[in-house]
Amino acid sequence: MIIKILCVMVAGLAGGLAVGSGFVAFLTVLGIVPRLTQLTKTINRIRHYEWAVVLGAILGGWVSLADTIFYLPSLILIPIGLASGIFNGMLAAALTEVLNVLPILSKRIGVQEKIVVLMMAIVLGKVIGSLFQWIFFVDL
Repeated sequence: MIIKILCVMVAGLAGGLAVGSGFVAFLTVLGIVPRLTQLTKTINRIRHYEWAVVLGAILGGWVSLADTIFYLPSLILIPIGLASGIFNGMLAAALTEVLNVLPILSKRIGVQEKIVVLMMAIVLGKVIGSLFQWIFFVDL
């Protein structure tokens, strides 16, 4: 029994380290914190941004693992969902911009002149997928 518990602890620690390292590498490659301080002209508050990222990751992990349920009214959930969707979409857009995914993809599949159509297909696919999830799988 003790060996089983130790194996689960080691697997959880290894998984956490892998995900955490990937998250830090992702933030470093995108340069989110320095770019944010540059755009907002608040370089003197860079430690606050870093701590916000760290505490957000810890709180998000705790809420996810603890299976916490927040009983909020539907009218409050709508702006939270909208802000979450905007954040995820902008983060995905920043990643594709940094990695130059769309120009490389369009060149590989031979649709360079139709890059706008390709981008609209991705955007509409994300919107329709999100709406499908919210309509069929979210109980308000």
